[in-house]
Amino acid sequence: DLDSLRKQQEVFDGCALKKTATNLVFSDGNAESKVMLIGEAPGEEEDKTGKPFKGQAGKLLDKMLDAIGQNRDNTYITNLIFWRPPGNRNPSVEEIDACLPFVLRHIELINPKILILAGAIAAKAILKENNKGIIQLRGKWQNFSLNKATIIKTMPIYHPSFLLRQPSRKRDAWEDLKKIKKEIDLIT
Repeated sequence: DLDSLRKQQEVFDGCALKKTATNLVFSDGNAESKVMLIGEAPGEEEDKTGKPFKGQAGKLLDKMLDAIGQNRDNTYITNLIFWRPPGNRNPSVEEIDACLPFVLRHIELINPKILILAGAIAAKAILKENNKGIIQLRGKWQNFSLNKATIIKTMPIYHPSFLLRQPSRKRDAWEDLKKIKKEIDLIT
């Protein structure tokens, strides 16, 4: 269960980021939700609070979710990486590889109907799309196969922090959110 997974992460020493981080950033939101969002890695605010998406990018994510009738009460939110990389740098391949088994188990436990991948790092790691960037991946539904029996509709989107730096991409983000909303309406 989720408590066991969290405890496994708390004692896990296979990712050096744990030594420099203040807190494990496990998750936020509703574990019963059929919508799961996976971001990249915690930033400074997330490291302080132990919750994902709490800084400026988190405020924007909350607005994005709200625009499609979602929030932290009906969405489950986590990250690909559970500890803050120093200086908010991108996680290394080794750090991603160390955390990925936990993320896959996390997805399995939540068992969402819809998986949203926020940002290039999360999208590439989960979908194994190393030759494409987020501009090519975003807005297109993909089937993520956790195992032969479980296929999850998955949509990569721009990370909110990217949208803060590139506000001209918000129109694309809105189109992606409308596609997600249409799919949510089909499962509820």
